[in-house]
Amino acid sequence: MSTKSMPEPVVTPHFPLAEVLWPDRAEGASGVLRVVILMALGTALLTLSAKVNLPLPYVPMTLQTLVVLMIGAAYGWRLGGATVLAYLAEGAIGWPVFAGPVGGLAPLVGPTAGYLAGFVAAAIVTGWLSERGWDRSVPLLFAAMGVGHIIILAAGFAWLAFGMKLGVEKAWLVGIAPFVAASVIKNALGATLVPAIRRLLDRRL
Repeated sequence: MSTKSMPEPVVTPHFPLAEVLWPDRAEGASGVLRVVILMALGTALLTLSAKVNLPLPYVPMTLQTLVVLMIGAAYGWRLGGATVLAYLAEGAIGWPVFAGPVGGLAPLVGPTAGYLAGFVAAAIVTGWLSERGWDRSVPLLFAAMGVGHIIILAAGFAWLAFGMKLGVEKAWLVGIAPFVAASVIKNALGATLVPAIRRLLDRRL
């Protein structure tokens, strides 16, 4: 009596949006050039989003959290995290990439330090979830980006409260409360755009 083995299910790999738009098929110098161009594009977008800001007493309100999370969702966790790290490195060496007219180490050790550190973790987490298919669904990507926003705000709050010694109450008032509504709006925008672009590409491919 022979038994027929069931066929193994075919698992279609899921690639980040950047991989769909520009597949990583090149090796050597061409592959490195692709990464450099994507990172340069990401850091340029982060710089532009920093310049669109509403000055507040301690931390300006910018579009950066939206761009950070969209980079994570579109690039995946490795390239997304590396791009945000490259952006922070550009600022650290003096390039004027942060909110305000100058770069340097001051934003990395001042009131904004916690948020900037949170950018890296948020891009990695959002990218990791995106690589598992969360970027195809608006509700799932909204949840993934929500986690990213929570990471950024929590890191910023912790630094203001304990690193800058503002205390929990003041850190909440200046570092969390002004940003909650804007974070929800940016979350919804990013969670709508990325799946819409994926659906458009899926129809064309």
